[in-house]
Amino acid sequence: MVDSDTPPGSRHLPSADLSDARPGSALLRLETTQSREGILDGAWWPRSRDIGAELPALVRALTAYLGPVTRVGLDAVAWEGLPTRIVVDDRVVHIDSFTVGDDTVLITREEGDIFSLLVIPPNSSPDAAHAAMAQAVRADNVTRAEQILINTGPGSPAP
Repeated sequence: MVDSDTPPGSRHLPSADLSDARPGSALLRLETTQSREGILDGAWWPRSRDIGAELPALVRALTAYLGPVTRVGLDAVAWEGLPTRIVVDDRVVHIDSFTVGDDTVLITREEGDIFSLLVIPPNSSPDAAHAAMAQAVRADNVTRAEQILINTGPGSPAP
């Protein structure tokens, strides 16, 4: 699990212990090869819908493991005050907005790899969030983000 409050460390991801997951956490299963089989690469459980408060911590956590993040794709309707770019640690991160639901966030790193993360609604119960995160990071997961949220009960992806 990558916790946005954890300082950067090794470029290898630690083993996940879902009992420690709480809002502000990103749980990741990242493959940087062309052989990705699952639909999602991880999950993110933000504390709020305030993207200015939430996104910098996620970008910092991901940068520690992936290298520089250059773009983030988000649903404009689901987030408060969505800018077109933010500066994180003196690097510009461009923000692309779309209107397909807030159940995923797309992360693009410098090499052009794109990672898709399930977004857990901030007000989700820990049990529901842990179940959704566990499903999202399974290497053999073929369930779309919206259906994972329905199946595990964190709630509708609506803001």
